[in-house]
Amino acid sequence: MRVLAAMSGGVDSAVAAARAVDAGHDVTGVHLALSRNPQTFRTGARGCCTLEDSRDARRAADVIGIPFYVWDMAEQFHDDVVDDFVAEYAAGRTPNPCLRCNEKIKFAAVLDRAVALGFDAVVTGHHARLGADGLLRRSVDPAKDQSYVLAVLTRAQLDRAIFPLGDSTKARVRAEAAERGLAVAEKPDSHDICFIADGDTRGFLRERLGEAPGDIVDARTGATVGRHEGAYAYTIGQRKGLDLRVPAADGKPRYVLSITPVTNTVTVGPREALEVSVVTAARPIWHAGRGPIECDIQMRAHGEVVPGVVTVDGDTVTAQLRTPARGIAAGQALVAYRTDPAGDIVLGSATITGAGNG
Repeated sequence: MRVLAAMSGGVDSAVAAARAVDAGHDVTGVHLALSRNPQTFRTGARGCCTLEDSRDARRAADVIGIPFYVWDMAEQFHDDVVDDFVAEYAAGRTPNPCLRCNEKIKFAAVLDRAVALGFDAVVTGHHARLGADGLLRRSVDPAKDQSYVLAVLTRAQLDRAIFPLGDSTKARVRAEAAERGLAVAEKPDSHDICFIADGDTRGFLRERLGEAPGDIVDARTGATVGRHEGAYAYTIGQRKGLDLRVPAADGKPRYVLSITPVTNTVTVGPREALEVSVVTAARPIWHAGRGPIECDIQMRAHGEVVPGVVTVDGDTVTAQLRTPARGIAAGQALVAYRTDPAGDIVLGSATITGAGNG
């Protein structure tokens, strides 16, 4: 099979490409140039899309012995991921840019181009598994599992995806990279948001959305207890950086409970007020029945998993949680899993639109 290996410049994608060669595939490596100005993206342990990463990917391809190319996807990445990130925060939601990158870039734009060029599939270094039944499953390494950010993939996209690392721990991947003579064997994992060079998300948003001062209001008393420079800088469940000027009557910390862009208001309250038992979501990508489905539900990358019942009705997904969850933010993904002896199966995903109690 003729396959395209997406090579980020990290250890995972390098080993995934090498394993694809070992499996007998005709492999070509490609690095995605995603920044209009690569110097503005995070480098070293924080990056995944820089000039340094491109060079690391090329060296890995040379060691593996496969052709290597760089594809310029900067404009599409900016439109579909960066602009979307800013717009979502402006609307009071909390986006996941890595999930959007997988959906719009790696498994839409890249896959479409690959198929047009005659490739049969795209290989990536994601830690997830595709079973013989074609269903997406968690990695055997729960600490590195990336099925959550892949749950947005359609059936057609999964049919053209290969994830060679899902049956290995990260420690095993690094050891294998060293055995293969790949210089990236000990390269640190990428973290945070690649297109925010200094890690200052609030400053990044302020630069693009401008300062927009408003009130921080206590949910219990209705009193103004602080001021903010832009509601877009906050997310549900946030505790730090609130700069509240009036302490709570009980002396306990307060958390962001809601963000209202129309009134430019951030509402804060006690931790227990974050608890929700019903979550609604839209735009489902679903691979199982429409429900009600008893399943496990994850609502943040690397977040807790809670049991619940999910029902899909047209474009609306409703999750009744058996155990209340906290800090559920609109814009994040709701991903449903079914426990299976061969590994937890992704039933589907949808974008969270609201949460409450019912």
